Amino acid sequence: MTVRRQDIWVDFGLSGLTKWFAGPWAGEATEEEIVAGAADWGDGAYAATLLQDAQRLLESPVPTPVIALLWRAATGLPYDPDAVRRDERAWLGDIVRICAERIRRDEPSFTPVPPEPPVDGPLREAVLEEIRQAAPAVRDAVRAGGAEVVDALERVVVEADPDLGFRLFLRVLKAHLVPVTESRYQRYHELGERFGYHELVVDDGTLQSVPDPD
Repeated sequence: MTVRRQDIWVDFGLSGLTKWFAGPWAGEATEEEIVAGAADWGDGAYAATLLQDAQRLLESPVPTPVIALLWRAATGLPYDPDAVRRDERAWLGDIVRICAERIRRDEPSFTPVPPEPPVDGPLREAVLEEIRQAAPAVRDAVRAGGAEVVDALERVVVEADPDLGFRLFLRVLKAHLVPVTESRYQRYHELGERFGYHELVVDDGTLQSVPDPD
């Protein structure tokens, strides 16, 4: 099934998956069951974007501990450098497998192929600029580990995919109630349009918009 990204009216891919893990049902299902539920959302509309994000991050040079840190931040979990975690890269491989299995229900011959090269140039620089401008507010809101989270977001933008990096950045802002000035809020929507998002991907009602300072 081919679905246009702008028609997916919820946050999608790995950034959207973090919201599934932050929901009240997260403690009632296994991690694989949550991923399978996300991949099946909208009759499978979600599976391709989730698979592509997982592939990009899996194949990137972003270190595994950085992926683990950013996952915790995007789901709203506190920073814990001593937490015993699963192998995040092995888990990304599991996500690819689960999504491919879901796609095969509609396309039996489907075989995952390497994703297309990510966008680069002006869009990458625009995302980096927004992350850097929001960095003080992110550090204040996330507190322990906030500086590391900012660095992790930048690494995903540069070393994996600006598109995924921007969506994870938005998810961190939402998960930690980071205040966003109205001018930045508008720029985020403009960037979302350039990436081809539905407007609700940028803000589903949980971004904390505040007036610009006088």
